[in-house]
Amino acid sequence: MNIEKWQAKKFEEIKHLDENENEYWFARELQGVLGYAQWRRFCDVIDKAMVSCTLNEQEPRHHFAEVSKSVEMPPGIRSKWKAGEMINMGFANVGKTHKEILDYRLTRFACYLIVMNGDPRKEAIAHGQMYFAVKTRQQEVQELYNRLDEDGKRLFLRSDIKQKNMLLYEAAKRAGIQTTYEYAVFTDKGYMGLYGGLKSSDIAIKKGLGKNKEILDYMGSVELAANLFRITQTEDALIKKNVTNKVTAGKVHYKVGKEVRQAIKRIGGTMPEKLPTPTKSIPQLQKEKVKAIKGK
Repeated sequence: MNIEKWQAKKFEEIKHLDENENEYWFARELQGVLGYAQWRRFCDVIDKAMVSCTLNEQEPRHHFAEVSKSVEMPPGIRSKWKAGEMINMGFANVGKTHKEILDYRLTRFACYLIVMNGDPRKEAIAHGQMYFAVKTRQQEVQELYNRLDEDGKRLFLRSDIKQKNMLLYEAAKRAGIQTTYEYAVFTDKGYMGLYGGLKSSDIAIKKGLGKNKEILDYMGSVELAANLFRITQTEDALIKKNVTNKVTAGKVHYKVGKEVRQAIKRIGGTMPEKLPTPTKSIPQLQKEKVKAIKGK
């Protein structure tokens, strides 16, 4: 399921910020994004979401704040006011051109609960549930990563790079890269873009590594993160551009690596070739972790 079909961008576009930069959404605006034509139907979903909020040991009024909104009445209704027809029907506020309606000021958590309690038969709700599931998982992973020490971050990123390199290899294969030598040349193009012209062998020498040592095993978390970005963006670019030529694939890899380097330069970061080499390799750290776990 493609979460972009839910138009996640629309969800972010209707976001508001208060004077303290706290984000919030209005229920009436969210109603339209989620495909509910009737407010009363949407209110049923909000009520269920409030119950879920209580079950999650959260105070609903902190996430679903009632607010009133002034809306302009349609011209047809206004003409009825003037004609006095609405008076005979028992309506108050005669002569006014606006009326007050109920709305809710929602937190992101409230929006999440509303989507999860919505009708999954609605396409917007189904895609919304996928969107929040992905976002929630991303947040959990980010929180986990932030709690790790440097060695933990290195292990986490190195494992991620192994997975993403498999995807890059498949994309390169579709681009016409078949042999081990061709893939090594392709890989070097990415390193050269990111490391200012240095090939993998040059990086190994700079790190003081012997032959057949995997340079990714001797990188710190910052350097690994830069390479992870290079890998994922190259794989994405090869697919989106439908590259079917190995020469073009190499140029794409080089360009992506160079753009990552330029981004590091723009934010004032340290160039990857100047980052320190950790004293312990990834395989050493893995052995230590396994030994510690078995010891417990």
